[in-house]
Amino acid sequence: MTLGIGLPKALRNGKILHRLRLEFRRSTTAGPLALATAIGLLSGVAAIGLRWMISAVQWLFFDQAGRLSDVWAPLPGWVPLVLAPAVGMVVVSWMVRRWAPEARGHGIPEVQFAVRQRGGRIRPRVAIVKALASAISIGSGGSVGREGPIVQIGSSIGSTIGQVAGLGASEVRIMVAAGAGAAIGGTFNAPIAGVLFAMEVILGGFASRSFGLVVVSSVAATAVVQSALGTEPAFDLIERFTLVSNWELGLYLGLGVTTGIVALAYVWMVYQVEERFDRWSMPFWAKALMGGLAVGVIGAFGSSHIFGVGHEGVELALAGALGVGTMAMLVILKMLATSITLGAGGSGGVFAPALFIGAMTGGVFGSLVGGLFPTITASPGAYALVGAAAVFGAAAHAPMTAIVILFEMTDDYLIILPLMLSVVLAQIIASRLNPDSIYSIKLRRLGGFRPSEGEMGTLDILLVADAMEEEVKTVPESMDLDQLAEMVREEHARSWVVLDEDGRLVGIVALADLERSIVAGGSEKTVGEVMTTAVETTLPGETLRNAFAQFSTLGAYQMPVVDPDDRTRVVGVLKRAEMVWAFKELADEHQRLLKRTSALPPDAGGDSVHVALEVTPSHTAICFQTIREIKVPAEALIALLRRGDRVVVPRGFTRVEPGDVLTFITTRRHRTSLDAWIATTIQPSGVSGHHPPDSSPTDLT
Repeated sequence: MTLGIGLPKALRNGKILHRLRLEFRRSTTAGPLALATAIGLLSGVAAIGLRWMISAVQWLFFDQAGRLSDVWAPLPGWVPLVLAPAVGMVVVSWMVRRWAPEARGHGIPEVQFAVRQRGGRIRPRVAIVKALASAISIGSGGSVGREGPIVQIGSSIGSTIGQVAGLGASEVRIMVAAGAGAAIGGTFNAPIAGVLFAMEVILGGFASRSFGLVVVSSVAATAVVQSALGTEPAFDLIERFTLVSNWELGLYLGLGVTTGIVALAYVWMVYQVEERFDRWSMPFWAKALMGGLAVGVIGAFGSSHIFGVGHEGVELALAGALGVGTMAMLVILKMLATSITLGAGGSGGVFAPALFIGAMTGGVFGSLVGGLFPTITASPGAYALVGAAAVFGAAAHAPMTAIVILFEMTDDYLIILPLMLSVVLAQIIASRLNPDSIYSIKLRRLGGFRPSEGEMGTLDILLVADAMEEEVKTVPESMDLDQLAEMVREEHARSWVVLDEDGRLVGIVALADLERSIVAGGSEKTVGEVMTTAVETTLPGETLRNAFAQFSTLGAYQMPVVDPDDRTRVVGVLKRAEMVWAFKELADEHQRLLKRTSALPPDAGGDSVHVALEVTPSHTAICFQTIREIKVPAEALIALLRRGDRVVVPRGFTRVEPGDVLTFITTRRHRTSLDAWIATTIQPSGVSGHHPPDSSPTDLT
């Protein structure tokens, strides 16, 4: 049995879909806006559907199970509470392993991985499996949130629509971000926060084109959810919080420090528990059963507030209805329950648990400082509100999203100053002590910071910007063919980029188009009448591998390179000959570097080895050092450095940072000495043990 989504065969292979794809790929405004709107509408419907599914599962596991315990009088009331998470966890583990392994966990790192390494491609079935698995996990009492699942669902919708429309990798990535932003906006009734989340967490940057499309998608999703569920904010505040005294800003600094440390503890516990479960050699269902029973025991005998999303607990903290001891206990219990749920195979987000933990931390802090300084402090609920945003912002390294989402979820702007202060300070502390966020740790383990598909080929290293020509031969669309023929005799070119009167790309005219028209007796025509309007373009940041694939499909001589933020503005042209030249130039540069450092003896005959190493702060001999300061063995050479999506030949003053991937070149004969040097770099002197799994060198030959 398989689970999948697909278009009818007649439509998939028909002319209608082909024509639609051409229209969307040619359009620079209407097409992308239509796709973004469709993604937003579908994501909004998905957000409503996920809420309904969670409610249905809760009714089944708790309401109906409670009635059974009433019928069977000897059965204690705590039994359904203990068993519900265990049953749900086993079902979810089986479902995820059977149909979509990427639906396990909190979902957002998987989306980031798809954006970084797979051109935004996410399997359509992920949306269905993630929705079912998350609804069962949360509804049966798993201590996770719904934001991770709905982000993965919305991203899957965006990816599927982008692929069906025939968009390129860069456009599909934008559609994935649009789905993620729409999902957050619709789920939390927070459209601005949805946009910031997509840009800050999913794409990792801001660009005008992607920003606009994500805004459209987020607004559409939020409108759908508001029309069905109303416009009330996610959290209902009993009182409006404000800054009582300017002296209170000093207390919020203390809250920022506290929540930053709590966020680090939360991230540490999530991955420590997950690693412990992964190391246990037992069937997956046994891990799920043990984890579910543990969560059930915590909820039944500790506090039922740890079950599910936990919004009710957050509202109680904001209302000041919980005691200091209770809130302090809930911080620990929620961390533990969420870590076990995810480690045992559950499916759900870490966003809502972070808000819960932060609200309880802030409530404890506010109660304590309120007792010490009653005349200059607000109620504990104000500190709970700020704490919720600070823990999430610090754990996710997304302070902008954290600030805005708490403002939108509470509709309370009066506390914005201490909110900004605490969130930013907490994020600074957390990122200083641990450069990885709760998302990037998982992303690293998935290989999201490594070269695509686990290897580094020359076509993956070079970008279009490295090989394109910035001087573009263009002609106006109003030029007549006699003038074009005269240009052919003077320039001996094969094709020209055609621009309109405003200097915008409208087509390509090739020598074959000119010859065909002249033979047919149409020399009086203009370039605009004979040009090709369905133009394939590429971007400066695309790799030559992607561009080479486009050339193979087109059979073209050259391809326009356009501005990512304005696809009608040509910034260069990529030619087949230049690609071949760039490929050969890099290969020759490697050989020159090897010979200069004597890493490749004359008798070695090119028997070279490429070794990649992902840099972490533990690499004290490498991290934060310049290339010239790194004492590499004489038989080896640092040839390349990858930072994010760009790989360059490093210079002496290039400083190595955490997350960089260094590529060393040596010979097979000297590979052992290079490995030994890397081992001492990873494991400082006096420390024994094996290499950390994320830091082990990788042979790329």
